[in-house]
Amino acid sequence: MMILTDEEYQACDMTDLARLIRDKQITEQELQDQVLARIDRVNPSINAIVATYDVPPPAAPGEGPFAGVPFFIKDLYAHVEGQITTGACQALANNVVDHDSEIIRRYRRAGLRILGRSNTCEFGTLGTCEPVLHGPTRNPWSLDHSSGGSSGGAGALVAARILPAAHGGDGAGSIRIPASCCGVFGLKPTRGRNSLGPDLGEGLSGIVAEHVLSLSVRDSAALLDATAGPSLGDPYTAPPPDESFLAASARVPGRLRIGLRYDTGLDTRIHADCRAAVDDAAALLQDLGHEVIETQIDLPVEEFRTRYARLWSLAGTRGILAASAATGRPADAVAAECEPFNQFLYARGTQVSAAQYLQDHAWFHAQSRRICAHDAKFDMVLSPTLGTPPPTLGHFDGAQMSGETVMNRFFTFLGFTLIANLTGQPAVSLPTFWNGAGLPVGVQLTAGFGQEGALLAISRKIEQANDWKHKRPEMLSQGGTPHRR
Repeated sequence: MMILTDEEYQACDMTDLARLIRDKQITEQELQDQVLARIDRVNPSINAIVATYDVPPPAAPGEGPFAGVPFFIKDLYAHVEGQITTGACQALANNVVDHDSEIIRRYRRAGLRILGRSNTCEFGTLGTCEPVLHGPTRNPWSLDHSSGGSSGGAGALVAARILPAAHGGDGAGSIRIPASCCGVFGLKPTRGRNSLGPDLGEGLSGIVAEHVLSLSVRDSAALLDATAGPSLGDPYTAPPPDESFLAASARVPGRLRIGLRYDTGLDTRIHADCRAAVDDAAALLQDLGHEVIETQIDLPVEEFRTRYARLWSLAGTRGILAASAATGRPADAVAAECEPFNQFLYARGTQVSAAQYLQDHAWFHAQSRRICAHDAKFDMVLSPTLGTPPPTLGHFDGAQMSGETVMNRFFTFLGFTLIANLTGQPAVSLPTFWNGAGLPVGVQLTAGFGQEGALLAISRKIEQANDWKHKRPEMLSQGGTPHRR
């Protein structure tokens, strides 16, 4: 049996692991055994993985660009036939599903071996990963801090080098938030780039997207090549790319005109560390030859917050109604067992009329057109990913504060990420900065609709200049130290 040393394994991305299998330097089973052993060593400290599957040895060599490479799925909406999907909800603790989601089918076609599920918050409605059902996921850079959410298990397992990439979903930043908190790369694709079928439909007014968090840009690009494209009945489709995303990521971008935004337009202040991270990234982009110009957009703050809070109440309500349908139990009974914040959302969401929802839906599309028109003079826009560095665990605890307080903290924390969900634009969080406490602080780049290729190309150049892949949490080795730029 070939065993990679810890140093060798931590230096690999998914592309490297696939190559080792193709070149017969390691077998699929040997790699799987090594990953499971790593989970046994690392996961007890961070609680990123909540279930592993009994995957039998392969009968024959796998096919696809990632043949034989292990992979983990977020425990929310992405269903694996014959396995449990809980959505971190107690009512769904034994919810065995009878089909694969479309994105799971595509991961299988790419050759990935799905080994289990990563942690999330209940119904994905918070920017942290502290569910009562599974317990909190801890940030590998500081075990007292949040890994972000809702794909916090994915962010933590990638940061802890359990695997170099993992599936996530993003409805208000839930790929980019944990990417920022955990110091990894996270891309939210264009609306409709990856199918949400057959279960999610339009994904709450089109705000939801699925993809991965990863150590490397090239893995994100190659995995998007494996999953992109519509399936029958999709309500949204993204424009087809001119070339593969992997090829686009390797291109040298021309001189870009980049807008620099320090404010969300929603009247929220950003932490000094987040501003420092953006200034650092802006200087790097200028060093790479790009033009960086400060810009700002003013949004109707109170109306935006009111309408968005109403829309978000439907996210929690939908989760409870889906759990009710899956279990055959009354929705009110399911809600009574849910966490306080989702009870708060359900109480509000059940009071929203269909007419009000349609009005809000139209209003947000109008605001999206306004935002996109304003930003069209730039190739992309640079901003903080989040309004603060990773918060301590408990910062969003709905059992200790009102739902209104949680929502106010929600806007302060993720006001930058939720905009791209509303507009449908692709956006990335880049792990380019660590603060004085050794915590990652990401920066966000947002591009025009369908322009993932441009984002991946500039991200690859930033990755080469910043070399974030080799910055590792102290918990991984005695020689590893948190990076401070």
